[in-house]
Amino acid sequence: MNASVFRPRLLAAAVSLCFAVPFAAQADDAGAGAGLTSVVVTGARFDAEPSLAPIGATIISADEIRRAGSSDVNAAIRKIGGVYGRQSLDGSPDYGLDLRGFGTNSSQNMVIVVDGVRLSENELSNAILSTIPIDTVERIEILRGGASVLYGDGATAGVINIVTKRSGQYSSRGSVFLQGGQFHAGEARISAAQAWNGFAADATLDHQRTDNYRDNNDFKQTNFSGGAQWYANEFDRIGFRYEGARQDMRFAGSLTEAQFKANPRQTNTPNDNGSLDSDRLTVSGQYRLFGHDVAADLSYRKKTVQSTYVFGGFPSTATYDSRQLQFSPRVRKLGAVNGMVNELVAGVDFIKWERTTEAGYSAADADQKSKAIYLRDELRFDPVHEGRISAGVRREIFDKDFTDPLAFAGYNVVQGLNAWELQASYMPVTSLTVFGKLGQSYRVANADENAQTPVANKALAAQQSHDAEVGASYANAMQKVTARVFRNNLTNEIFYDPTVKSVFGFGANTNLDPTRRQGFELDAEQRIAAAWTVNAHYQHVQAKFREGVNNGREMVLVPKNVLTARLSWIPGSGQTADVGAQWVDKQRYGSDFDNSCSGQMPSFTTLDARYARKFGQWEWAVSGQNLADKHYFSQAFDCKGSIYPADGRQLKLSARYEF
Repeated sequence: MNASVFRPRLLAAAVSLCFAVPFAAQADDAGAGAGLTSVVVTGARFDAEPSLAPIGATIISADEIRRAGSSDVNAAIRKIGGVYGRQSLDGSPDYGLDLRGFGTNSSQNMVIVVDGVRLSENELSNAILSTIPIDTVERIEILRGGASVLYGDGATAGVINIVTKRSGQYSSRGSVFLQGGQFHAGEARISAAQAWNGFAADATLDHQRTDNYRDNNDFKQTNFSGGAQWYANEFDRIGFRYEGARQDMRFAGSLTEAQFKANPRQTNTPNDNGSLDSDRLTVSGQYRLFGHDVAADLSYRKKTVQSTYVFGGFPSTATYDSRQLQFSPRVRKLGAVNGMVNELVAGVDFIKWERTTEAGYSAADADQKSKAIYLRDELRFDPVHEGRISAGVRREIFDKDFTDPLAFAGYNVVQGLNAWELQASYMPVTSLTVFGKLGQSYRVANADENAQTPVANKALAAQQSHDAEVGASYANAMQKVTARVFRNNLTNEIFYDPTVKSVFGFGANTNLDPTRRQGFELDAEQRIAAAWTVNAHYQHVQAKFREGVNNGREMVLVPKNVLTARLSWIPGSGQTADVGAQWVDKQRYGSDFDNSCSGQMPSFTTLDARYARKFGQWEWAVSGQNLADKHYFSQAFDCKGSIYPADGRQLKLSARYEF
């Protein structure tokens, strides 16, 4: 089997579950003339003291999510946060998110968490954010840059933290949402939450389906999310959450360049399909004890993925059953040192993951155990100029086992890794903050990557990155601008190289020669009139080899420039409107490691918009994606081939009733 064909199909089948913690609630539209939203973000895996909020974070509020008409978390991160995303391979709305230009392995180089609990898993799969009820999201925090001290494996490009709402005492809220659109798209969602004195509970049931833009690309999903929380005050609480998701999807597969130009909606794989069943239970709590905040999260996830691919008229079916147990206790001391605010955090992370495979070509058993300890201290040393300095370290040990009797394969490897960071910020003049970061981050190869390496039964070396960043932020009630310059020098970067020979022929996951990501980022938000706000995000990335046979050549599937802009209208009369555009620069095809392909993936611009109006408890809205009906693609794994077309224009009408 051609490895360049097999790998995208494997990626399409490898999907995972994520979870959402509390409570369904609706955000009110911001009134006309209001200043820019001010929120307290999450620092050091605890709710942040305002003066110790993470440095240089990008915040997406619930109001912004509603105005943009984002029906899922993934879309909000792309449309509002300006994060580049690649079209999913399985027909789901979960695009592959890419912070700082890590190409097809972007999901393995950033960490996604919900209320501080890690979602990333030991597989070649994206976090399934479409199962998080969008009505429960209070804000989304995007922290760019190395963060392995707090979040461990794979946090080189950054962290996306999804923070959910908490119900107030003696309140009840609920909503019914219905949406329909082109390609037989439809969604029905009901959410409800009730809070009493010291207790709150919520539940959300959601069903969505679509035929999607391409042939044989149907997608259906039903998920339930429910939980309860007991709390004595803002510090002491304990709760649990269950999430279950059931997905069925069909795989449209890739096209040649000629096929894409002739008809981007066609498929060469009319019988390929898959499904996912996933369940996650999380118990979490926090308690203030003798002036210390003590918290812990215990999470269990079970997932079953099935896929069927047809080759030459013969079906090939595989089933993957995986389980993951995670326990993360931690403690924080927030106090004063000689009159200065100080935050000291220490914690441990224990994760046990295992997977069994049943297929005609494999009977693999894989497992990974990891244990980590970390310590981080932050000091606000100058209250007048908001001077801050922090330092942290982490030690993590991974124990990996793999056996496959059908392939005569097996290995055992133990890897110990260290991370560290230094951060500082200072306000030399009013409203202007300068900041800088230095650190070391890491990631280890997952079970899918170690199953196809240049040398049979030899696991890949761990990837390490030395990270540096400097930036400045200017903010007042009407505007905010943040600029950053960054560099990541990587050794042993883990990446799929189709030119490397393996036991399967050509194509293997390998440790690349030293590479580099460096560039510039700009985030800007401006209230231009009483009812008008504009925001923009720009990213310039140079992703290149810095040694070896490809020294100086560009990495594949990395756009050099990405620009996202949005204009919002909020007149305060029950109406809202939002229009956005994203321009993505050209990029190298997935197999073009020596930059010899005669062409590159074309640049493209997409437009989206939404208009909504309230009538009492009802809100009606019309929205559109890719309004110019641009024919483009963000996934292509061969030179002018293995193309996965992106979605065409789609219009939707929705109604929401709040009670």
